[in-house]
Amino acid sequence: MSTHEGVHHDYHLVKPSPWPLIGSIAAVLFTAGIVTGLKGVFGIPKGNWIMAGIGLFGILYTMFGWWSDVIAESREGDHTPVVSIGLRYGMILFIASEVMFFVAWFWVFFEMALFHHVRAVSPLDDVRAAWSTWPPKGVEILDPWHFPLLNTLILLTSGTTVTWAHHAIQTGDRKGAIWGLFITVLFGLSFTGVQAYEYAHAPFTFGFNHLALLPFTDPAHASLAAGAGNLQAIYGSTFFMATGFHGAHVIIGTTFLIVCLARAIRGDFTPTRHFGFEAAAWYWHFVDVVWLFLFACIYVWGQGPVTAG
Repeated sequence: MSTHEGVHHDYHLVKPSPWPLIGSIAAVLFTAGIVTGLKGVFGIPKGNWIMAGIGLFGILYTMFGWWSDVIAESREGDHTPVVSIGLRYGMILFIASEVMFFVAWFWVFFEMALFHHVRAVSPLDDVRAAWSTWPPKGVEILDPWHFPLLNTLILLTSGTTVTWAHHAIQTGDRKGAIWGLFITVLFGLSFTGVQAYEYAHAPFTFGFNHLALLPFTDPAHASLAAGAGNLQAIYGSTFFMATGFHGAHVIIGTTFLIVCLARAIRGDFTPTRHFGFEAAAWYWHFVDVVWLFLFACIYVWGQGPVTAG
């Protein structure tokens, strides 16, 4: 039952909040600003990112303010058992939607890896040869047993430390929870640093289209020959979209855990009230599992002769 006087039910009725309106306006400004920066509309020249910056600031401000209100509600006792169940279902559905988000990137990668040869219909031998294998000819593949393996070990170890922190909270070990969270945050920052270094030294780019790497014998068919370069670009875009979005989720999860670390230091979590941390731990384990699939499918399986067609 709610702790507020005069309320005789278990449901928390949220007070009027400005955050939905502010967040919606900020989202519109951010989206319009991205379009303006990329294309230039409404008399605003291409490359002007002021509107996008204002929208991004508004989104971050909304996130900080809205989640601060949720934390305050928890401290005031508004998160009754019934409300907590709703929060858990909401987090589960959110993670499910994130799973489907990554399904799209895996789908396009497997589409090209398994059925790329179907598109080898060009009259040019060079183009047919380029589309006959996956990864495409001319693309130097990253070695999965160097930095990708290191990042795999980092994330797997971080899963154990966040579980340690969870167990510590459940047993009332505040010091253990703080140390577990602190080490997990360090692992998250390390993963991001290693991936940034890998991206900076990757032998291909997002829009990889260096046709000079392919020995085209008929320059008169340059437009058709571009199809081979486009396949290279498809490989780069699928790789960076899948691993890059995962990297963004690692940054989000690390931020989530930093907030939990601050709350643990402040003493917000108790053995019976710590859903904020549970949500962060669920999200972090989701990030771990997605990376295992990325490592196994894109880095290991995607570089071998199995995909040669």
